[in-house]
Amino acid sequence: MADSVSPQHHVPADLPDRIRHYIDGAFVDSVDSDTFDVLDPVTNDAYVRAAAGKKADIDRAVDAARKAFTEGPWPKMLPRERSRVLNRIADIVESRDACLAELESFDSGLPITQALGQARRAAENFRFFADLIVAQADDTYKVPGRQINYVNRKPIGVAGLITPWNTPFMLESWKLAPALATGNTVVLKPAEFTPLSASLWAGIFEEAGLPQGVFNLVNGLGEDAGDALVKHPDVPLISFTGESSTGQIIFGNAAPYLKGLSMELGGKSPAVVFADADLDAALDATVFGVFSLNGERCTAGSRILVQREIYDEFVERYAAQAERVKVGYPHDPATEVGALVHPEHYDKVVSYIEIGKGEARLVAGGDRPADFPAGNFVRPTVFADVKPDARIFQEEIFGPVVAITPFDTEEEALELANGVKYGLAAYIWTNDLKRAHNFSQAVEAGMVWLNSNNVRDLRTPFGGVKASGLGHEGGYRSIDFYTDQQAVHITLGKVHNPTFGKSA
Repeated sequence: MADSVSPQHHVPADLPDRIRHYIDGAFVDSVDSDTFDVLDPVTNDAYVRAAAGKKADIDRAVDAARKAFTEGPWPKMLPRERSRVLNRIADIVESRDACLAELESFDSGLPITQALGQARRAAENFRFFADLIVAQADDTYKVPGRQINYVNRKPIGVAGLITPWNTPFMLESWKLAPALATGNTVVLKPAEFTPLSASLWAGIFEEAGLPQGVFNLVNGLGEDAGDALVKHPDVPLISFTGESSTGQIIFGNAAPYLKGLSMELGGKSPAVVFADADLDAALDATVFGVFSLNGERCTAGSRILVQREIYDEFVERYAAQAERVKVGYPHDPATEVGALVHPEHYDKVVSYIEIGKGEARLVAGGDRPADFPAGNFVRPTVFADVKPDARIFQEEIFGPVVAITPFDTEEEALELANGVKYGLAAYIWTNDLKRAHNFSQAVEAGMVWLNSNNVRDLRTPFGGVKASGLGHEGGYRSIDFYTDQQAVHITLGKVHNPTFGKSA
């Protein structure tokens, strides 16, 4: 534990003395009693130890989840009955949003105002899927007088959920809500950097009336607990959010078991600003799009492509606005960029800033804020005149660092936008209606926003192309992923069977 803490750094009063697994309705330690340190991103001191799960712990959790699926009431409940539980979960999360945000902000370094928004979004995720499963309709196909064919949806079994350290509580809800809504049981493996908020789900679910064994949680390192979950033969589904390199490993490890996979991976998303765009709106949106959530967001518009006619003005104004972004303690409501999640990640981001200084023109930031000599603080950093072969153009940094590149023609802009291995999101700024639609459809991205920052309707598919992912979730796509679709065929009239073997 930290010996001393800055008087300006807020430490929540109700931190746990340890973080344990939650298996079959009980908090438990690891089978081998192993633990790992969880760090405060402001001080980088360990503030708690968490149980370090291994294969034996995953086996226990999967056994509990499997038993709850085969013997328990949850998969057999009517959609309305499950929706009542999900709505109670949403009510509880909403009623505790300030507490949840405080703990999330402390554990992850996110600014408190943004953490509060994520807590409220977590509640909305549960409420959305509570509504969706009640309103859900499945397909029926009729051949009048001869046949009816209908689709019967069934929960699949134990869903393995592996979640990242950026906005962890909200992203856990994004997977938990549809997995539970459709009648599956789950084993959650949260990110080892940020296990604090995940430990709160157990109490929330118990209070809401979720049956024992339906939700299980195993903390631990990805190469231990995560690997065991992916390889477990009784886990037919894996939903993963994280780095593309880790996604490749999961893909290979899941292949022998032919598991269902949904993987939302990395991004290096372009924000394309044409000369006819609303420049004030584009500036605000692109500053927010890369510096919100500390830049630790997969959909960050971290490559800004700007048409030559407005390039100099855009760079000058963007750099000035980035310099005004307030870096501060995560608990301060005025803070816009807090502390990066972990010293390992801080070192990665800083290393890319140093690479960028040799590749492009630094116009803002590029160092540690003077007021924060310790902790994982980085000033919002802006590079201009970035070449398309630069590493800071091609590689995901996942921090408050942006690369700005000029273009002359629409064709050049499209080539630059598509010229990376990722394809998660894209942001297009133009008032030309034809260009907006044609460019959006040509860009290699799973999601496109026109003249907007990342404002997402929960009914729409979420996912990427190329190295940014496999499959989609969101709305009915989540229902599809977490259920088996069984086609049932009923003959209504005379059976028209060919006759084999009739003649003597």
